[in-house]
Amino acid sequence: MSALTRNEAQLRARILDVHHYAVTLDLTTGDDTFDSTTVIRFTARTAGDTFLELKPDELRTATLDGHPLDPAALDGNRLPLTGLAEGPHELRVDARMRYSRTGEGLHRFTDPADDETYVYSQMFLDDVQRVFPAFDQPDLKAVFEFAVTAPAHWTVLANGITTRTGDRETDGAGHWTSAPTPVISTYLAAVAAGPWHSITTEHAGIPFGIHCRRSLAPHLGADADELLSLTTACFDHYHATFTEPYPFDSYDQAFVPEFNAGAMENPGLVTFRDEYVFRSAVTDTERQRRAVTIAHEMAHMWFGDLVTLAWFDDIWLNESFAEYMGYQALTEATRFTGTWTDFAVSRKAWGYDADQRPSTHPVAPDPADVPDTASALLNFDGISYAKGASALRQLVAWIGEKDFLAGINTHFARHKFANASLADFVDSLAAHTDRDVHTWAESWLRTTGTDTLTPRIQESRGGWTLTVDRHGSRPHRITAGTYELAPDGILERGELIDLDVPTDEILSVAGPRPDLLVLNDGDLTYAKVRLDETSLETALRGMRRIPDPLTRAVVWGSLRDMVRDGELAPAAYLATAEAHLPDESDLAIVQGVLAFARTHVADHYTAPADRGDALATLTGIARDLLRRTEDATDPGLRLTAVRTLVDSATQPDTIAAWLADGTVPGGPELDPALRWRILARLAVLGAVDEAAIDEALAADPSATGREGAARCRASLPTPEAKAAAWQSLFHDDTLSNYLFSATAQGFWQPEQADLVRDYVPRYYPDAIALGARRGPAIGEAAGRWAFPVHAADETNLEAGRAALEHPDLIPLLRRKLADHLADLTRTLHIRNP
Repeated sequence: MSALTRNEAQLRARILDVHHYAVTLDLTTGDDTFDSTTVIRFTARTAGDTFLELKPDELRTATLDGHPLDPAALDGNRLPLTGLAEGPHELRVDARMRYSRTGEGLHRFTDPADDETYVYSQMFLDDVQRVFPAFDQPDLKAVFEFAVTAPAHWTVLANGITTRTGDRETDGAGHWTSAPTPVISTYLAAVAAGPWHSITTEHAGIPFGIHCRRSLAPHLGADADELLSLTTACFDHYHATFTEPYPFDSYDQAFVPEFNAGAMENPGLVTFRDEYVFRSAVTDTERQRRAVTIAHEMAHMWFGDLVTLAWFDDIWLNESFAEYMGYQALTEATRFTGTWTDFAVSRKAWGYDADQRPSTHPVAPDPADVPDTASALLNFDGISYAKGASALRQLVAWIGEKDFLAGINTHFARHKFANASLADFVDSLAAHTDRDVHTWAESWLRTTGTDTLTPRIQESRGGWTLTVDRHGSRPHRITAGTYELAPDGILERGELIDLDVPTDEILSVAGPRPDLLVLNDGDLTYAKVRLDETSLETALRGMRRIPDPLTRAVVWGSLRDMVRDGELAPAAYLATAEAHLPDESDLAIVQGVLAFARTHVADHYTAPADRGDALATLTGIARDLLRRTEDATDPGLRLTAVRTLVDSATQPDTIAAWLADGTVPGGPELDPALRWRILARLAVLGAVDEAAIDEALAADPSATGREGAARCRASLPTPEAKAAAWQSLFHDDTLSNYLFSATAQGFWQPEQADLVRDYVPRYYPDAIALGARRGPAIGEAAGRWAFPVHAADETNLEAGRAALEHPDLIPLLRRKLADHLADLTRTLHIRNP
């Protein structure tokens, strides 16, 4: 398949105006393929040649202005259109297309709970070509209409309001049509069909709906009020914030199976991974993260859908803004007022980690660095989301929210239903502020890496002085918080000092030097911050005494960065968690710190000989939290403790007893998620067998049950289990994207390093061949989940570096491998400073 280059897209945009797609899909033709017939109306501004993209199972016919084209002319995914005359044209294409099992194009899924089938589209970034032909680039916007034939008991959803217009006489299949959309980009067209369970309402005169598989109906019903109230609260907030009204005719949210992303911002039909329909107990922090996703996707209706990037070098104009607005909207408009704490302690680390790898890139990369669609896919990462949102938060702190929002609204007014670039956005901002936003954009959006801010404090007669050393190149507007240790042991906040960094000014402060000084208090900039020696000692001894959770999150982030940079021993981080987490009041901090401690500190940064001690520390923290929550007043904290104890268990007795009893003493009772979690850990420890896994699957034959069983089987510490898992991962090509990921998650276990040692060198040739054979989605999953992250040694590094030179390595997998190798190098440095 040929990736579309930026130069080709610019040339085609100069030649064509695309007006309308009429897409007819027949979903009743079998389990493997569907029929796709499309009529495209467009105008050629000048006479010449161009091409259309399409990835059919069979191209049956194509006619241009009534004249047949040769189907054999299809070259890969490109159908040439030669000798176009200037003026209007109509292109008709009839093709048989293949359903996807990897979350790309039109994905088909049969629910093992009830044998009902669902299909949904994921057109991003260039996968519309797997569903219907298109001039597939973001700046050739057009109107879309769908006509869909589906089994009689199905409902069809699309970008516009859908109507059942009749049934086919031969078999009673239903026929549905959608209302035409406003002009949107090809990657945003969407359709979803199946026997959905739907809950509908109306708000502000617009139909709203939430939809899921029938087997999840009770779980959606339990959360329907929360989901709809969040949706309408965000809708109202954005209408109060933006001068442009919501630009589409309805707002449906479909929770779909085996979805690769968290969600997709299709206008009028947002699709979410259906793990967001909670079938087991979750914490309030996890509910908050679901709410952030809802707010993020709705923000895209303006940032991305109303105004769309012209090319994929500007994906930050979509993702960074939606990320920022999602967190801010929840904070201002819902009960989730602590979203920025979770962002600071968990989400932001995604950006910091990505920005310190060789694959880092600017938030807004140079167009030359995004030459085609294949390279564009690489940049949907922590930089485009978390770092970009952090940069916008700093921009708001620098120019003020009033001017920021005025610039946004000018941007919408100038470019609605069209496309825009970084330069366009900066010009819109510049119209409302005296600040030099063009220079700011160059400093913040065109550069890579993380700055580090370090305080230098010197005591002086009657006071103390503060200077801030900056390692990096960006300007920062920050607040430094000062804290004094009170007689009751609480760290009381003193003076808040506003600073612009860099500055030649030495700040003089009266009074005794603070016991704790926190740079970037409030987390308004994107920079690693260090603590001076006195402040570090205070933090390690008194973290729980810091009054504000966001400040604690910033300090925990500083400790995390110190561990990763080899400046704080992993054991010291665990000791700090052990001392303070049992008294931590903010659940997002508990979850974020424990996640880093378990998955990074214990599994990677701690030497294998010391891993048992690290896991013992984590189980000790979990037991302390269980004792604290015996009164059942904090079920989210108790659930977090149970999960941590399960994941960190080195002996099976306790968790095996829980599984046998069906409950944790004092609660909670085991729901399906906890049962599969315990069973997976018992499988790693060799305390269950295939028969126990089969019995659990019989009790929970759902899709998540199948994934849990696949994870458990791959975790079993036997040569036979590992051989079977490897075969299914890399050689039989039948696993769906989710079953592939679950199997990969189970395969590598630090406890089983000797058992899987011979598979480490096999990974690279097998993964490279798999990515080339099955495509980007499975290739990315092979890089994310199937990489031997436990094998931190020079032999693995050498094999990985050699693999990076392989000519068949697809770009997404190459990026994942390069990132993992950088992380392994960091791990070795931490273990051997």
